Parts: sequence; structure tokens; C-alpha cells
Amino acid sequence: MGAALARAAQRTSAGCGHGALEITPLNESLLNEIIKFVENFSTRHPREAAFVFREPLEWKTRLDCSVFGAGYEIDGTTVQSEAKGKDGQPLLLLIGSTLKVRSFDQLSHLLYIAMEKKLKEAQACLEANRDPIVNILGPGYGTVEGEDTSILHLLDKVKKDDDPETEIKMKIFILLNQLDMQLLNSSLKHISQEVRLNPAAVNNEVNLLKHFSGKGEDTVLESLEYTSDYTFSNGCRAPPWRQMHGEICYLIIKPHDTDPLYITCSTAGVYLNGGKLKEKDDIDYERQSDIYKDIVTFLRERSPKFVENMSKQEYSFFKEPASEKHYQHMEVVDAEDSGQSQKPFDFTEKNVYEKLKSSSAKSKSIDSKKLEPSLKWKNIVRSATHSKYFSDKAKKKDTEEERRGTVSKKIKKKNTSISPESVKIQPASKCKTSEKYEEVSESSSETEEDEEQPERHQEGNTDLPSEYWQIQKLVKYLKGGNPTATVIALCSMRDFNLAQETCQLAIRDVGGLEVLINLLDTEEIKCQIGSLKILKEISQNSLIRHAIADLGGLQIMVKILDSPDKDLKCLAAETIANVARFKRARRTVRQHGGIKRLVRLLECISVGSTTLTPQQPKDFEIARCGALALWSCSKSTKNKGAILKASGIPLLAKWLKCSHVNILTPVVGTLQECASEQSYRLAIRTEGMIEDLVKNLSSEHEELQMHCASAIFKCAEDKETRDLVRQHGGLQPLSVLLGNSQNKQLLAAVTGAIWKCAISGENVSKFQEYKAIEALVGLLTDQPEEVLVNVVGALGECCQEPINRAIIRKCGGIPPLVKLLTGTDQALLVNVTKAVGACAAEPENMMIIDRLDGVRLLWSLLKNPNPDVQASAAWAICPCIENAKDAGEMVRSFVGGLELIVNLLKSKNKEVLASVCAAITNIAKDEENLAVITDHGVVPLLSKLANTNNDKLRRHLAEAISHCCMWGSNRVTFGETKAVAPLVRYLKSNNPSVHRATAQALYQLSEDPNNCITMHENGVVKLLLAMVGSTDEILQEAAAGCIANIRRLALATEKAKYG
Repeated sequence: MGAALARAAQRTSAGCGHGALEITPLNESLLNEIIKFVENFSTRHPREAAFVFREPLEWKTRLDCSVFGAGYEIDGTTVQSEAKGKDGQPLLLLIGSTLKVRSFDQLSHLLYIAMEKKLKEAQACLEANRDPIVNILGPGYGTVEGEDTSILHLLDKVKKDDDPETEIKMKIFILLNQLDMQLLNSSLKHISQEVRLNPAAVNNEVNLLKHFSGKGEDTVLESLEYTSDYTFSNGCRAPPWRQMHGEICYLIIKPHDTDPLYITCSTAGVYLNGGKLKEKDDIDYERQSDIYKDIVTFLRERSPKFVENMSKQEYSFFKEPASEKHYQHMEVVDAEDSGQSQKPFDFTEKNVYEKLKSSSAKSKSIDSKKLEPSLKWKNIVRSATHSKYFSDKAKKKDTEEERRGTVSKKIKKKNTSISPESVKIQPASKCKTSEKYEEVSESSSETEEDEEQPERHQEGNTDLPSEYWQIQKLVKYLKGGNPTATVIALCSMRDFNLAQETCQLAIRDVGGLEVLINLLDTEEIKCQIGSLKILKEISQNSLIRHAIADLGGLQIMVKILDSPDKDLKCLAAETIANVARFKRARRTVRQHGGIKRLVRLLECISVGSTTLTPQQPKDFEIARCGALALWSCSKSTKNKGAILKASGIPLLAKWLKCSHVNILTPVVGTLQECASEQSYRLAIRTEGMIEDLVKNLSSEHEELQMHCASAIFKCAEDKETRDLVRQHGGLQPLSVLLGNSQNKQLLAAVTGAIWKCAISGENVSKFQEYKAIEALVGLLTDQPEEVLVNVVGALGECCQEPINRAIIRKCGGIPPLVKLLTGTDQALLVNVTKAVGACAAEPENMMIIDRLDGVRLLWSLLKNPNPDVQASAAWAICPCIENAKDAGEMVRSFVGGLELIVNLLKSKNKEVLASVCAAITNIAKDEENLAVITDHGVVPLLSKLANTNNDKLRRHLAEAISHCCMWGSNRVTFGETKAVAPLVRYLKSNNPSVHRATAQALYQLSEDPNNCITMHENGVVKLLLAMVGSTDEILQEAAAGCIANIRRLALATEKAKYG
């Protein structure tokens, strides 16, 4: 093994130490063979498996403490095996994420419980222990170059010494050498067929394909782009942590005849990755296809149109480009721009410098023309001294702020001129404008930001409106004027329609954003206010938001939150609210102390004060703007923690009691974002906010109602909250709001709140009283999926009451529910299967479900790859079989249905296994079906599950075993497959349902003499005797019956023995 890892395994040159193992076909093959060897080691060589390693194998594991079951002692984040060495140390020890293993027996069991993570665990172990033989046997057995004589020395030692440990070492060393030879032979086959790519080869192939790509019908591709414009010194574009896995770059390829393909180019070859992750600006790096030797070979397999168009120009495709002119469409990186230092993954547009030059050329062409001032401009100048936006009594800031090298010098006096030199424009090349780099939420509750508008590339001046040029002229006044001229220019700029994209981009294109941000760092209050008013308006544009963040605008705005000027604080907070709509901006606000400052804005006045002072309206406005900014920032998980740490909850609770809707909306919006965290749900409940949320459900403002319902939806995960909603009269307004079916967002929030509240039976009775169930049935058609998921979830909870199942039938709810079983949304399928299963508990409902082929649809969902859907479908099948007229015949009519459900016993998901066992219990009630599932191997599969600690699975497994004993020699087979002894241990559970099911199973199994012997050996009699006195008659009878069978066998044995 040591030689194979040293010579054949492919390691990266990146990273620390000797590099990590690359994820290549060769390495995967080697790892899988090593895993197979270790998994079988304990069964094939039990004596050697118990051997304690000289030093433990130690590595950082990804396994959680919860995966360790019987045989391990768990204490918080520490796990240790009950098995110990001679020195008293555990053979397996997990502390935090550090795992130490000291025997093959423990290694084998670890790989078993790791399941799908076993490949990653093996990789981590071998990366951390480059020569594991040294750890296992000692330094004398390490892998050496040249002739290895260690086995000869070991042989001599065995001859001279009778120590059994030396003999075990000898055998382990021979076994590891055999594995080593096997791995080397396997790697030779792979290496002989392997082609290794490098960055230069990939780049050449990409450039060649780009040359033949475009919009034309005869081009080989529509487009081909890198996901990153940043190139490292080694030629790779992949992040350093992915280069460690041998990855070079990532491409987005758009063929003519397929969806866009997201591919990874690595040293091992080219393959399809998982594409862009939803709500994250990142890539799913997992391989989704086979590995191909190059991009062309990959595309030949994926796109028939590519092959067809490539054959049309085969000669030109493979010859070298004749001239430089073929590449004129590629972006040119100016020498000055490429010389700037760039941080890794600070993705920037390489051609921004070229755009700046073109903008400059445009400006010169404009200057050459004589622009007459418009009437609007003359009026602005005439009235500038009476501007309503600025106060002559504004105080100057007297605290020194940290200066940035790219920001203008502060203006010390009101009349100091703002010279062009004092306003140092920050490099525009830092501006990130492409939508593909939009960073999104860290939180599951955040919605995707709207699609960003494409950047304008105007070739001539004819298509641009006059406002574009007028704004650019005003920006020049901002750059070179004195404070008075600057204020006039700012006021004039605000008279344009800044909500229009043309005006927004005009400010950006001529460098106006840099000037506006630099003005924020002056001491001239009027200039700061004017600049913030403009930034607040134009930051509605996603491109502008990114540019403001790139130019350091957020850091300055956060500092402004400490200003004594209330207007400034309001504007800064409201602008932060607009800009902080993407992840990086929210992170910047938090890292520069913005969360604490924003929370402090909520401290302004006492909400409950009855008399308003002249200052209080402004204080209300400060609180409103602060709440808006917190709302935007709260979409990040870390920011939620920062708000909690800054004592934001009591302040939000205080403002929740006010009656001003414009403050209530952002306050409730913030709370509903944060309610996804358990700590916030507890705080919302203990601070008495549920009552206020319920009260505002009756507000006239639909947006406020929506956020209140959404907050209740998230908080009602907890029973105490559900009870509080009922006690404060919240169920009636929720039921009334079901009538507003036009506002889909409100409807989704309301139905979600009803769903979660309906988990409590007391609330269901209230909903029945308020006719909410009839209203929910009416919403089963013509609604978006986000509404349907909640509606069906609510009906599923209400159906637990028999009377509500009848109401749903009478309102015609069964057919639309069955129809929804054909959908594809996973969350909807989980809920609808639960609802249909609950309805099937009524025989009349079951007749309708059967007539609509609902059972067949449920059975087909067992093929769904989502384990939650599989489990929910299997649970729903149980009442269908119980209440169907001819259940046995119905089940047999599903071709391949019984084999499908038996095969689900191989699942790794405990809920799937429990639900399938429950279904098999019902199926086995029909003798013919029991015979069929026996032929499909149900008995050994059930026996394999017997060693479980999950009480839910234990109960349904025991019931399934009990019913499966009714056919042929199944009782004997259960005994042969070692299912009896684990069942005895079930009787030690604290769950009465497990006791009843287990006693019934043991009673059936005790009909076989060998099973009786096994039970007696495992101490079943003592456990059953205690249950004979149970008040549960079924348990009592089964326990007594089992003891009677064991006693009869004992008497028969004595009689045969003694006559």
C-alpha cells in the first residue's frame, strides 16, 4: 500500500505539505480497492483485525458524533469505543473533528457507518498518513526505495521468537504487501490509458473554439466563456482550494441544441459539474458525468449540432489561425490595467480601462459642441440659494475620521473650493458590473435579487437622450466646482428622473459615482446630504449597488451613522438598506461595525410617549431608516447573530408596539427574516411579540399582514408559540385572510402560518369553527406551488381529525389532491402524500382515491429519488391497503410494485425504512402477497435491519417480522439470518409500542425450537415475565404465549432426556 501511494497515487502540487490526493479516476480506483480491502478485513482475518496499531491513524473527519451507535460512548463532541487496548486506551477516539483509530476492526466498522462518505474519509486518512504501514506496524516496516529486506528480518524474528504478536505482524505485513502489488498493477492499467491536461492546452483549445463560435447558424457553438476572468501565475483560473484537486478552470458552454453546459477542466480531463448553485455565487464542483480527454471530445458526446457544424469546417477548424485579426472579438487588457495588483478571485472586468478611454473620448467630442443651457438649468441656478434640501444651521463634524488614500481631502471651511486635485477618483477598474458575479443570500429565507439590467454599450450619440449628456455635464461641475457650485449641481441632478436607467448609467459612466462617494468623506454637510439623496435614488439599480460597494461607499456610510446630523443618519441608513441586497455588501456592513450602529438608531425615543415633541417625527424617521437597513442586512445568517448580540431584539419588540405602519413594516420584516433561527423564535415568544404580530394581522396594509403571517409561519414550529397564537386570537384573522386570493405573496404567508398552527389539535378545532378547511380546499386549484405546498400541508394536519376528512370529501377536495400526486415539486409531493394518506383512513374517501388511481400514483412515488418523498408515499400506502375493498388484488395489480417496495429495505434513510416496514406489515396480511415478497428476499433484508437503536424503526420492523412469519419456513429463516437476538434487546426500550410489536414478533418466532433456544440464551424470559402483568392485553397475551412456547420446548427436552 505504501509503494502504491508513493508511486502511483496522483497528488497536487498546490497546498501545504506534499499535496492532497487529486480526485481522478486512478485515485478513485485505488481508494475503492483500499476501502474494499479494509471493509472485508475484520471478517476474513478476525485475529489480525484485533491487532492494536503501533501508532493510531489520525485525520480530520467529516463524520458527526450522531453516526456512532452501539459499541461507542458519546459525550458531547467526544466519542470513544468501548473496545480498548491493553493500555486501557480506546481503539477509536473522536475529539471534535480529530479522529484516531488503532485497529483494523475499528477501521472496518468506521467505513460501514460512514456509508456514502467512506471515499472522502479514506482520502482524508491517506492524505494525513502518507505511509500508514509505519503507524500500523512501526518505523521498521516503512516503505523504502530499492530492495526492501524488512520481511526477511521479520521472518528471522518469527523463527527465533514464539511471540504470537510477531506472527500476527508477519501476516498483516504480507497482506498489506499483497494489497500493494494489487494496487500497483491496477494503477499501471489506468496510467497506460491516461491523458493529462495542463492550463496551456486548455487555453489553446478554448481560444480555438471561441474562434468558431457565435450567433450564426454554421458556428460550432453559440458561446463559450470562462466563469472567472482572473488567471493565476500557474495559468489556472480555478480557486486555490480547487487547484488542490487538480482543477484548472470552469467553462459555461452554450451549444445550439442543448441547455448551457457547466464543465470543469482538470488535469484528469474534462467533465460536467453541477452548475451554479441557487442563491449562491458559487459552483457545485461535484462531477456529474464521465471524464473526457478534451473539450471537443466532451462536446461530440453532448451536442449533435456541434458535430454537424464542425464537420462543415473541419479543415479550418484544425489549422492554425492565419492572422491576428481573427481574434479581434476578444477583450484586450491594457498594460496599465494588467499591471495593477489584484487579489485572488476579486473578479474584475479586464476591459474597463478600455471603456474609460472610450468614455473620455466621448466627453471630448461633447465638449467640442456648444451646449446651450436648458430653461430648466437656468431656473435651477436662479433658485439654488433657496434650496429646500439643506439647512444653513448644519453643524460641521468635529471628529477626525480615518482617511482613505483614494478619498478626497476633507473640506475644512464652508467656502473652501473643491479643486479637481482634491477629489481623487478611485480606479474604475475595481467596479464589478457583471450580473454573473452577483452574490446572494447566506440565508434560506432570502429571495433571489431581480435580474440586473445589461450594461449599455452605445456606439454612437444618436440613441442617447439629452438627459444623459446633461447629467454628464453636471458631474464635471461636481468634480471642479466650489462648495456652492457643488450643491447647485447636486440639486440640479436630483431634478432629473433618477429612477430612469439612462440617468443612473450616465452618472456611473462619467465617473460620477466616485465623486459622489468622495463627497461623503468631506465635512460639508450640504454636500454629504445632496450626495446621499442621489445615491439613495440610483442605488435601486443592481449595477450601481455593486459599484458603490466596490468603491468603498458602504464603509463611509457606516461611519456617517455616528453623525449628530439626523438627516445624514437617515439618508445613510436608507442608502445602506438599498445597497445591502447582496451578500458581499451585507458582510461589509457587519465587518465595519454597521450592525451595532444601525441597532442604536432604534434607541432614539420612547415609543409609548403620548405627547410628541418637535424632534420626535425626525426620531421616528431615523428609526424607520435604521429598521429598513437592518431588514436588508438580516438576510445574512451572521448578521442575524450580530443583531442579537447588539441587543436588537428588545428594541424591535418595543417598536412592534407602535402604530406607524411605515416603521412596523421593516420591523416585522426584520423579525420574520430572523425567525428562521431558533434563538430568535425563543426571543420573539419570551418578549411577548406574538400578541403584537397577531394584532397586526388585522391591519389594513397587506404588506404588513404578509410579514406578520410569515413571522408566525416560522415561529409556529414551536408548540408554545402555536398555543400563544390561539390564545391571542390569531387563528380567526388568519382564516379571514384566506379570502384574499389575489395577493399570492400574502396568501403563501397566511397558508404557511395556518399549516404550522394546525400541527396542534386544539388549533384544528378552531380552524374547523372558522370554516378555514373549506376555504383551504377551494385553494387547491389555480395557485402557485409556494401556496399549494402550504395549503396541502395544512390540510394534511387537519385530516388527522376524522370529521375534517369528511369535510374535505364533501367539498370535493379528494380529486384535486390526487391530481397533485403527478407534480414534480418535492416539498409539495411530501405534503400531498401525507394528506392523501390521512384521507384514505376513511373508507368512503378510499373509494374515491382508488377510483382516481391514487394508490398507483402513490406507489410510483416510491421510485422518486428524494427519500422524504419515498417515506411519505410509503406511509400513505399503509391506510390505503388497510381500507381498500380488495387490498390484496389491488396490490398485485401493480406490475413490479412488490419488488420495488422490498428493494427499498436497502435504503440508508431510517424514515424510509420505518415507513416501508409499516407498508410490508399491511401487504403481508394477504397470503399471496406474502409469498411474493418472500420470493423477493424480504426476510434477509428485514433481518439485516434488526441491529438498530431507532425506536420508530424497531416498532415497525418487529410488526413486519411478526406478519412475515406466517408463510412457509420464514420463522426458521429469520433465526438463520440472526434476527432473533437483536429483537430480544428491543424489550429493554422505554417505548410501550415497541414492547407490544416485539412481543408479537417473538411469539411468532418462538414457534421454531431453535429460535426458542436463542431467545432463552439472550434472557428473554425475565423480560417477558415483567410484561405478562401489563395492562395492554395484546402485549400480555403475546408475552405469555412466547413464554409458553419456550416452556413447552424445555419440558419436551427434559422428557426426551429423562424419559
